[in-house]
Amino acid sequence: MRNYTSWLPHFFILLSFISKIQCADNTFAPSFYTEEIYKELENLASLLTKDIKAGLGFCIKDVNRDWEEAFNFKGKLDFVDSCVKKKGDFRDRICSAAEIRYYFHGFLEEGVSSSNYVKPNKNCNLTSWVSGCEPGWSCSASKNVDIKKDIKDIPYRTSNCKPCCEGFFCPQGLTCMIPCPLGSYCPLAKLNNETGTCDPYSYQIPQGETDHICGSADIWTGVVNNSDIFCSPGSYCPTTTRKVSCDSGYYCRKGSTHQNPCSKLSTCNPNTTTQNMHAYGALLIVALSTLLIFIYNCSDQLLATREMRKAKSREAAARQVRETVAARERWKIAKDVAKRGKGGLQEQFSRTFSRRKSMKQTEPSKVLNQAKPPMPPNPSSVSGQSSTTLNAQNKEPSNLTNMLNSLENDPHTNKGFNLQIGDKNIKKQMPKGKQLHTQSQILRYAYGQIEKEKAQQEKNKNLTFSGVISMATEGEVRTRPVIEIAFKDLTLTLKGKRKHILRCVSGKLMPGRVTAVMGPSGAGKTTFLSALTGKIRGCTMTGSILINGKPESIHCYQKIVGFVPQDDIVHGNLTVEENLRFNARCRLSADMPKPDKVLVVERTIESLGLQAVRDSLVGTVERRGISGGQRKRVNVGMEMVMEPSLLILDEPTTGLDSASSTLLLKALRREALEGVNISMVLHQPSYTLFKMFDDIVFLAKGGLTAYHGPVKKVEEYFASIGIPVPDRVNPPDHFIDILEGLVKPSGGVTYQQLPVRWMLHNSYPIPPDMLHFADQIAASSSSSNIEDETKSADDVTDQSFAGEFWEDMKSNVQSQRDHIEANFLKTKDLSNRRTPGVARQYRYYLGRICKQTLREGKLQAVDYLLLLVAGAILGTLTKVNDESFGSLGYTYTVIAVSLLSKIAALRSFSLDKLQYWRESASGISSLAHFLAKDSIDLFNIIIKPVVYLSMFYFFSNPRSSFGSNYVVLLCLVYCVTGMAYALAIYFEPAPAQLWSVLLPIVMTLIANQTRDTLFMKILMKLCYPNWALEAFIIANAERYTGVWLITRCSSLMNNGYNVNDWPFCLAILIFYGIVARVVAYFCLVVTSKK
Repeated sequence: MRNYTSWLPHFFILLSFISKIQCADNTFAPSFYTEEIYKELENLASLLTKDIKAGLGFCIKDVNRDWEEAFNFKGKLDFVDSCVKKKGDFRDRICSAAEIRYYFHGFLEEGVSSSNYVKPNKNCNLTSWVSGCEPGWSCSASKNVDIKKDIKDIPYRTSNCKPCCEGFFCPQGLTCMIPCPLGSYCPLAKLNNETGTCDPYSYQIPQGETDHICGSADIWTGVVNNSDIFCSPGSYCPTTTRKVSCDSGYYCRKGSTHQNPCSKLSTCNPNTTTQNMHAYGALLIVALSTLLIFIYNCSDQLLATREMRKAKSREAAARQVRETVAARERWKIAKDVAKRGKGGLQEQFSRTFSRRKSMKQTEPSKVLNQAKPPMPPNPSSVSGQSSTTLNAQNKEPSNLTNMLNSLENDPHTNKGFNLQIGDKNIKKQMPKGKQLHTQSQILRYAYGQIEKEKAQQEKNKNLTFSGVISMATEGEVRTRPVIEIAFKDLTLTLKGKRKHILRCVSGKLMPGRVTAVMGPSGAGKTTFLSALTGKIRGCTMTGSILINGKPESIHCYQKIVGFVPQDDIVHGNLTVEENLRFNARCRLSADMPKPDKVLVVERTIESLGLQAVRDSLVGTVERRGISGGQRKRVNVGMEMVMEPSLLILDEPTTGLDSASSTLLLKALRREALEGVNISMVLHQPSYTLFKMFDDIVFLAKGGLTAYHGPVKKVEEYFASIGIPVPDRVNPPDHFIDILEGLVKPSGGVTYQQLPVRWMLHNSYPIPPDMLHFADQIAASSSSSNIEDETKSADDVTDQSFAGEFWEDMKSNVQSQRDHIEANFLKTKDLSNRRTPGVARQYRYYLGRICKQTLREGKLQAVDYLLLLVAGAILGTLTKVNDESFGSLGYTYTVIAVSLLSKIAALRSFSLDKLQYWRESASGISSLAHFLAKDSIDLFNIIIKPVVYLSMFYFFSNPRSSFGSNYVVLLCLVYCVTGMAYALAIYFEPAPAQLWSVLLPIVMTLIANQTRDTLFMKILMKLCYPNWALEAFIIANAERYTGVWLITRCSSLMNNGYNVNDWPFCLAILIFYGIVARVVAYFCLVVTSKK
């Protein structure tokens, strides 16, 4: 039990205030007399202030402020003046410190009856009961009471008993007066002859005493027990002896000392308790509904406009590049024409010069034959002739001559043509990738490179050997780090069972080659490729896998290994380009310039034929997007953009038509030209597609190898063992039918023998349990005997139920352990690629999630609408009750806000689990993913309390401020959002939603239980609604002052709350939110797809 005796000092502090004020006002009593009284009271108050802070600290935060609001009678001392004039022994009737302690200690003590708050004392007991012991009466002390001293005992006070003065209350069982607090109305009571009670109080005068009349108020307690002295609702009491009705345009709550003006849009009739703020609510509903409708219909318009602007810029860059290419083609035609023209001019000049030379040689012969003497030469003519010859020799060659000479010396030169487009020297002069800054420059660079590659491909068709050599010497060949995978006797066995899912597989996957893995269903094709990439869990693996000839883990090369899953795991609310660009940003080298990354993305889009749908959303179940074949190509492109050295694809052509499959395989072959090791699982390829592969692996049932080698030799091999391909039959289909057992080959060969024949063909060791197949091959036994022996070899002894159950349990435990070890496995990085760090990936994630959130604006609008409706309904139904400080409305608020916020927050992680698992498996940071999700949700955490309070606050109209309610709701939403993260990550969507509904309701019910046992106290402290409710009630209780002080302390005491714990409650909610996020992140890291 708390020490509630500290209540007494407060009252005396009040009286000390009175003393100071009354000393300045000498209109009602002799100044010397009142000054002496107030000096004594002031000294008494200073003695009891320490007790107030120590005993009532749980409900009084600022002693001076709270008690000044309760007992600051400055300018309101008429009741004291009147009492001093009526009762000359006023000083002897005021309660001492001991009496005040005694009264409040008994009144706040648990188990005390509401009808009798004061226990028997020396003045009022069974043997001594004077009229002053009756309610509303008081007596004078037998001797002067020195209130300057802290008197421990109740003084004798039994003489001169009279009714108490108005403005004071005299409890039953005490014979002294205590001033009524501000906000109370304590007039002299009047006898009601009909009921026999003293109105407006509920006590009765003693029977048989005709001279006993009604006195003043009799009790000041909590409003739950007795509200007689509280100023009635719709009125205000400026003093404790005067009550005034509230005017129109004002409202007066219960216990008010002044009338409060109504807001502009609210209505207040006379004698109104609260202002009608429904107009505010209606305006907010209209405004917010308009905003939500706008968000619902135009949420993605911003992104659409932005994408249109980018598309125009991209089209302009592509158009400029195409114009450049066309100009370059015209330039080449002009060069060819110039070359042909140069040849004709040279031939004409040679004929002219040879004709002139022959004429000069024939002229002297003619002169000799005629025997004419030679004429002397004319000096002038000679000199002119010589000068003409000299000028001809010194004359510079013309531009045409220079151009022809340059073309003769270098056929590829562009000299003489003043044309910048298509000039080879421009490539040397153009800015490098790191020097490109604007988006248009980057796009022109990317499209220019792509057009150059296209032209090179066209040029390389039907090349001669010399042309290939020229291309190899002149072209710039891009290479990637190579990954060669060699495996020997690779065997996978399920843990806890003796079933092989892959057995004795040996071979090699070479870089620069495209390998297909084929076989019947259940042959272990996907398991085989998953084992090579280190994605197998729950199996025992034997044999060896060598990476580049070394026994290293494939995880060391995780950054340059791409794995395309069978399912099209892409983000449906992103466009094709956005999906590819995000993977390129996060998985390409951090040192790669942005233009080169753009080039990689553009090249991938071009090679996969996705230009027409690059700005289209991929689509989800609810929203139509691109076609299934295009979605499949996007799934492959997400791995191609990271420029892998090893690319594994699980059935990439499933669901594609022949043309799309051919287009996809051509793109993969272009990747293989750069040294990429490509392997894929394939089903029923066409013959044209089949011939495009370099190598092929046929797996038989049981995970055994039936063939592993070049595609060109597969038909030759099977024909050599007696399985020729019939006419007009697709070879891969025929081989799969053989391995499936649907077609029986001739010549005594069975599908069970094919793995053994391959082992014998390559001199591989044969497992002991398969040696009988080798004997059968040698003896050419019948297929019926083989089948019988095969069945006998496959028979397994049955186990008991308990044995199988125990084996399954061990297998599950080992699988979980392997999974956890794989998640926390640290391997050295041998990929020589430094991808962007967590901070940079966090920035990329922020951009992506912002776009996804904007495109899901309709869901956000629905969430806000639900909060609006919940706030309006709960605010209307649960008006704030002054007796409980609105605890009922706040209880429903905690449940509603927790439930709606949790269900909405589940979408953050439950909708894209598959996408996250794929990204985390490829090496993208899980921390960046989590932090970005949480950062984007901060917007909802900030906005949702405003949306809810915009309805609830104005409809319920509590005394606490909007700001304090907002802060509590902000911390509450932050807390429950973190819990929703953990539920969404750990559980499937349906159980997560169920838990999100149950937790708020159950925890809130627990938080409202009584603290009877230690277990309940601990359990309630662990429930987050307990701290939210405490924060709400404390914030509201602080606004109840004056006459409400005892009600505040009683309510906080009953609930176990402390008015100083408001920041602590908020800190606990934030702490719970942080802990929940840590748990959610841990679950995010350790959980994966089963």
